[in-house]
Amino acid sequence: MPPLDVIAPPDQPDVQTLPTDRPALAPAEPSSRARYRGLIWLVSAAFFMQALDSTIVNTAVPAISGALAVTPLDMRTALTSYVLTLAIFIPMSPWLCDRFGTRRVFGGAILVFALGSLLCGVAQSLPQLVASRIVQGLGGAALMPVGRYVLVRSIDRREFVSSMTTVATFGLLGSVAGPLIGGALVEFTSWRLIFLINVPVGIVGLLLNRREMPDYRLDRAHRFDTSGFLLFAGASALCLMAAESLGGSSRGFVIAAYALGAVALGTLYVRHSHRTDHPVSDLSLLKVRSVWVSLAGNLFTRLGVSGMYLLLVLFLQIGCGWSPLTAGLMMVPQAVGSIAVKPFIDRLLTHFGYRRLLLGNTIAVAAVLCSFALLSPQTPPWVIAVFVFVYGSVMSVQYTSMNTLAYVDLDVKYASMASSMASTAQYLSMSFGIALASLLMAGFLGAHSADGYVWAFRWSVIVLGMITLAASWIFGRLRDPRAVPATGAP
Repeated sequence: MPPLDVIAPPDQPDVQTLPTDRPALAPAEPSSRARYRGLIWLVSAAFFMQALDSTIVNTAVPAISGALAVTPLDMRTALTSYVLTLAIFIPMSPWLCDRFGTRRVFGGAILVFALGSLLCGVAQSLPQLVASRIVQGLGGAALMPVGRYVLVRSIDRREFVSSMTTVATFGLLGSVAGPLIGGALVEFTSWRLIFLINVPVGIVGLLLNRREMPDYRLDRAHRFDTSGFLLFAGASALCLMAAESLGGSSRGFVIAAYALGAVALGTLYVRHSHRTDHPVSDLSLLKVRSVWVSLAGNLFTRLGVSGMYLLLVLFLQIGCGWSPLTAGLMMVPQAVGSIAVKPFIDRLLTHFGYRRLLLGNTIAVAAVLCSFALLSPQTPPWVIAVFVFVYGSVMSVQYTSMNTLAYVDLDVKYASMASSMASTAQYLSMSFGIALASLLMAGFLGAHSADGYVWAFRWSVIVLGMITLAASWIFGRLRDPRAVPATGAP
């Protein structure tokens, strides 16, 4: 049978056409972003669901603690267990993708996450809630790294930043909507709905996964690095426990034991990773300049900014006497600023390159953090809203640039590992940042009354701004990735 494009239309005689020198115009090839639009929406929905769940619980802590007959301080375990599970199990995602394929792993992650949400919604005690949050973390640990990895494999590099911008915007919306939705659900319905709303979203995600998710895998996956995983998981867990303990009432020797244990296990893992062919976290990728700059810059940036929302809420509620709902609404200008600048980030990177943009924007982030020290209880709300809007704008540029930098010089076969390492570093540094902000606030507050929160807030944001400024030196170590072809990792 001849190809379809040369078959004459039915009920018409064959037509002899005259030769022409003009070549036939081939149909335009759709861009990778257009071809994978459904995939981008699927990954965006998963990021939204995870970001929503990471923030929605905070505003419900008093209601949940009352329902479960525990103190709000006891709820700390339910909050940290989720992040701890994410940090520990994210490094498994590259091997899972190679062994079972991205479609199965991503679908399984959605299913486990939805199941964990259901269990959280019906929990009757704090231990049950903590166990259910761990189940949620097991599913959430694969959502971000697998989603990023599939986008790296599927989307053309010229369109990757714009695609990740779309995904990051939905993640941002989830983070902003979390406190507002959580407060509304707790006030007008039940705290259990903050978990149960993930169940229908998960069902839709499973349907989309079957249709839109590519299935990338290796024909023969290597053996899983169980020893390396246990060492890496132990070091990560002890790091987080040390960071969380700093913000609590643990004794000094307990914190020191956690820290020394983390250092010991981390050192053993470094030695182990050099002796195995397929380590759970491939430290050889750090030989690529853009990778180690991305991870180190992420660490110092998030040390400075991760606790900012906590400090701002304390300042507004206790220092300024705002209601919790009014203080939560102050996240809206941050979201507006972040979303407003998103469409321009791709062009900014094209014009300035990663080095100049990250160097200048990190200095801007540090300056904005320090400028929050100018606020007082007498500052009009619209002025505070302007500060928060500007902060959201510069952080939008910072997050998108940092999160895409790790991939610009890597061959696509290293994308899964790079995504895993970036996500793990992100959650670890977020925990450290929140603990550091809490320590600074407590240290500057001392024995002061509620009026001291304003003074403590001012000095805390100045210190955090200086820490963030250190990241600009790290980003200054970059060569401009636009001028360097992607040569792959060692």
